Amino acid sequence: MVQKYKNIPLRQAGFSLVEILVGLVIGLLATLVIMQVFSVFEGQKRSTSGSADAQTNGSIALMNIQRDLQMAGYGLPPLMIEVGLDNFSSLLCDPSPVYDHDGNPATPNLGLSPIVIQDGPANANDVVTVRYSTNASMGGIPINISSTLNATAPLGLAVLNNIGCKNGDIVLISNGTASCTMTKIADANGNPDSPINISLDVNTPLVGPLAPGVTNSRLACMGNWRDHTYDIFNNELRLTDENGIQQPIVSEVVNIQAQYGVSALATSNQVNQWVNATGATWGAAMTVANRNRIKAVRIVVVVRNGLREKENVTNTCTTNKGVINNGPCAWDDTDYDAAPMIDLSTDPDWRKYRYKSFETIIPLRNMLWSRGGL
Repeated sequence: MVQKYKNIPLRQAGFSLVEILVGLVIGLLATLVIMQVFSVFEGQKRSTSGSADAQTNGSIALMNIQRDLQMAGYGLPPLMIEVGLDNFSSLLCDPSPVYDHDGNPATPNLGLSPIVIQDGPANANDVVTVRYSTNASMGGIPINISSTLNATAPLGLAVLNNIGCKNGDIVLISNGTASCTMTKIADANGNPDSPINISLDVNTPLVGPLAPGVTNSRLACMGNWRDHTYDIFNNELRLTDENGIQQPIVSEVVNIQAQYGVSALATSNQVNQWVNATGATWGAAMTVANRNRIKAVRIVVVVRNGLREKENVTNTCTTNKGVINNGPCAWDDTDYDAAPMIDLSTDPDWRKYRYKSFETIIPLRNMLWSRGGL
């Protein structure tokens, strides 16, 4: 018996070449859209995180400077008045003494001025130097010197007591308001039951209050007298100490500007003017009388978001006093003296970065408390 098989047509399902090509095009378009969205999102995320970093950096930078400025002048001998003796106030030393504490010309000399601002040339960054003691014995209270003979020899100065003076302490010696010497204790020894001998650094000049025959001189131990200088180097806030050791503190800090807040008289604590550290009055040649009128500092620190944008995102800013800044404005100067100029144009791409300014006013407490002795 012959079996007959019916031919059953086979049905094959699948994509045609045209359908595959259409699918590929759609997939590529979807991938392109996703990558564009991802790119935009990633840019926004970097801008946000960069702004957060700038916020943190600015806060840390300003905190470091503010902390030191609040200590400015701590350890300076306070006003002492006795019958028949001149006032002993370190802020009246004229000229203000300096001391080469390590014999190294490459490191800064220790000065007496609590705060010094160096105005940057052509609107460049300012440099702020703060001086204070970290461990002034008894707050720098001066003690009487009974004999200045052998001041730099083992016998040393004969003083009434050493009230905790230690080897290596920076001291201020004065016999009046205009004759002062800064030096260092080489050996603080003695007998508590009799006048104590304190030997000074062998390089101490025996003139002024240490000259033979001078009476009524007094010595004040200022302890570890610090000299902290803040400046900007390679877009970093940098601290240089009295030994010349440089330490970067915060990155992406691109500008620092500072001004003195001064009173009409040294005996007044009311700030009536904000001035840049320029000219004969407030620059490097500032007199002691004008220095004593400084009662506060206002300072602005400008930090940058490290992300360089493709387009310009920052424009010039003009304050109400008409100061044109190539960058953000410092502070509102509507009712005050003009704010300092912030100029970031040394970087040709400065417009392609985002900036944040941090500003504050810092009263110089130790200057304010000395009002009665000025």
